[in-house]
Amino acid sequence: MKRILLVCGSGICTSTAVNQKVSKALDERGLKGQYKITQGKASEVAGQSSNYDLCISTTVLGGECHCPLIIGTQFLLGRNTEKLVDEIVEILSR
Repeated sequence: MKRILLVCGSGICTSTAVNQKVSKALDERGLKGQYKITQGKASEVAGQSSNYDLCISTTVLGGECHCPLIIGTQFLLGRNTEKLVDEIVEILSR
């Protein structure tokens, strides 16, 4: 099971919207049941990211990230997300 940390400023609104979009995209790529997404605050990334396979952030991070990081603001815009999904799939396949 691959672990994804999805963060925004508060860990609630934006990350919830992006969580739904990322989950749908990964499920459509045949990865249903192979990943788990945990939502959190951007301020928690430095302390928690070493426990994850990937971090997706919709905001600027103030500290270090100890796993691969993808900036996921394109999911909020709903445009040009295929390349991001390709990157996510590649990272999760490692």
